[in-house]
Amino acid sequence: MSEPFNDIRQVEMAIKAAQRMVGQATMSMDEDQLKAATDALNQAKKQYQDAVSHATGVDDQFFEFSSELIERIDHQLQEAKE
Repeated sequence: MSEPFNDIRQVEMAIKAAQRMVGQATMSMDEDQLKAATDALNQAKKQYQDAVSHATGVDDQFFEFSSELIERIDHQLQEAKE
């Protein structure tokens, strides 16, 4: 039972980290920060995919919400890079 919870916690932490880093990077438009934000977002995506693949009986709303957040963060980052 603790494993799905740990997966969820990892996803939450990775998404929050990516949100902060993307926010900072898009405000500064610093190339190094944009790269670090991209790496953080990729890590969040990986954590999400790992959690989804291990999910059994876990709240689908969490995964839906997480997926939407990742998409928004990704969009924000892509807009900043253009």
